[in-house]
Amino acid sequence: MLNCWQIGVFLMISVLGIATSEIHAGKYNPVLSIGDVGPAWSDLPGVDGKMHSLSDLKQTPYIVVVFFSNSCDVAEVYEVRIQKITAKYGGKNETVSVVAINVSKEEEDRLPAMKTRAKEHGFNFAYLFDETQVIARKYGAIWTPEFFILNSERKVVYMGGYDDTSADKFVKHHYLMDALDALIQGEIPKVTETPAIGCRIKLEKKRRRTSN
Repeated sequence: MLNCWQIGVFLMISVLGIATSEIHAGKYNPVLSIGDVGPAWSDLPGVDGKMHSLSDLKQTPYIVVVFFSNSCDVAEVYEVRIQKITAKYGGKNETVSVVAINVSKEEEDRLPAMKTRAKEHGFNFAYLFDETQVIARKYGAIWTPEFFILNSERKVVYMGGYDDTSADKFVKHHYLMDALDALIQGEIPKVTETPAIGCRIKLEKKRRRTSN
């Protein structure tokens, strides 16, 4: 039998454990939390014919990582908005680099189709292909498009949607741009995590290893 003091200690530890798990759990993301180091990618092929790594962007203060797809109609709606932030925060003295990563297995999401899409739609941001889907898993990405902002320490400072609706004329909250503006001004974004809007990423099921 536990005495009163032992029961009190047990309850206190339980409460602290619950509180800690809530603090370190993403509200909408099953893998990452705000403040976690953003997983790095390396040698991903881009539509520009080059291989790309996160380390290539070490001089850029902020990086926007967006999981994207040719086959998602919602992602297509957001193309113009992604180009908008690239134009606004990029340039010679680049403050923000935008990197779109496609992990879809659909035929229209293969690299040749990505190159055609980028050329025809005038993409001004890096568009990479991760056939392994490893990066999406590490980021806990579920939707396309889904956005992550990494700071100079490459920690996640925002994740979720670009805004609150894909219908441009009904947008009330510009979450991603507000977060970038706050960070550039040396402030902490008021909103750091929101639900993403888009098409669900179809991740291949991992095969279980069988013992001989």
